[in-house]
Amino acid sequence: VSHQIKALEIELGEPLFIRAKRGVVLTSAGKVALEYAVRILDEAEEMKETVAGREAALTGRVRVAAATQALVFLFSPIFESFMQENEGVELLFRTTVSTEQTVNDVLNGTADIGFASMPTYSPTLSVTEVFEDELVLVAGTTHRLANLKKVTTAELKKEKWIIFERGSSIRRTTDKFFAKVGLEPEKALESNDTYFIKLMIQKGLGVSLLPIWAISEEVKAGKLAQIRIGNDELKRFISMVSLKGFQPAPTRQFISYILSQKEQLNDLAAGK
Repeated sequence: VSHQIKALEIELGEPLFIRAKRGVVLTSAGKVALEYAVRILDEAEEMKETVAGREAALTGRVRVAAATQALVFLFSPIFESFMQENEGVELLFRTTVSTEQTVNDVLNGTADIGFASMPTYSPTLSVTEVFEDELVLVAGTTHRLANLKKVTTAELKKEKWIIFERGSSIRRTTDKFFAKVGLEPEKALESNDTYFIKLMIQKGLGVSLLPIWAISEEVKAGKLAQIRIGNDELKRFISMVSLKGFQPAPTRQFISYILSQKEQLNDLAAGK
């Protein structure tokens, strides 16, 4: 491959990569060449589908990326129903530690579809909002605030907080809330593991802000308490992200299926 790239650079008269000790980076010419290459591959795939005909059985794979907690708690039933209805399509899950990584996975071709919970823009990306969720205050059932339906920000100043690590969309939303209300949280610990955070809350080590859908089972089981903070609504919008241009039939089918399930996703996100 390296010989072919070098030959192409000689033919074009421009370097396509900047080679460094830690890897390679596309030059401006390389980015332009990549856009044309993607376009050529898209058209080749489209030609294959057109020649093969639309009556052929739907087969192939779709690589999906999302933050670990989202895959486990929210998307699992949707993905399961998609696989049952499309047995010829292999669905591959790729878990990420942050929304930024999810978007990068789509941009660099590691994933076909990503689910991102932050404002996302790129001229090469197609971004479609699919649902919204809300973060609420979560405490153990023996916590002093557990029996309250709503608390003020003043009541939270002496609390110890269990929060997500920097880079996650939940941490970003949490930090914005703290800045908005002028709260300097005392941190008990940080983690990107939703299971671990919920367990530490149950043990009384602190409180946290978590999506309603991530705690609905524990709240129903009486293991965690869900509390609103004043009139603040900490809402996020979750989008489906893919590369613009032609997509293989399995990917198009997956996108269409997710869009058809928007109502169910919003219900799941609301803990229904």
